[in-house]
Amino acid sequence: MTMRATLPDTADILLVEDQPSDAELARRALHDIGLDGRLALARHGTRALDYVFARGEYAHRSIKDIPRLILLDLKLPRLSGAEVLEQLKSDPRTQPIPVVILSSSQEAVDIRRCYALGANSYVVKPVDYVDFTSAVQRLGRYWLQLNEPFSHHT
Repeated sequence: MTMRATLPDTADILLVEDQPSDAELARRALHDIGLDGRLALARHGTRALDYVFARGEYAHRSIKDIPRLILLDLKLPRLSGAEVLEQLKSDPRTQPIPVVILSSSQEAVDIRRCYALGANSYVVKPVDYVDFTSAVQRLGRYWLQLNEPFSHHT
């Protein structure tokens, strides 16, 4: 099963990744542990923000139906991952969404900037297939199965 170009109306995980091979590896890793049922893929930052904020081609969605987790690459076309992160964390409606940076960059300046902008975690993409798969699975399990999400109802 490959991810659709059109994003579903609801998603537990929004993967923002422009590299098809990395996106497919992440999808397979999540599929193997049963967490790909409501996975959406945005291949650039503008589409990710349109999806989350329910605007443009996603205006029919409710902004209340936000993803439970966003896996965000830094090097994206149109808007960088840092720009996406900044917009997500500066809006009270989307600020509580856990955003995990999943990037090949190990640069201290990138890591510091992402945490300063509100990233919940920063993970350097492992180069090895097995390590990459394991990292994505651990992230999915932690954020969707172990972590107690922020709720506006508490």
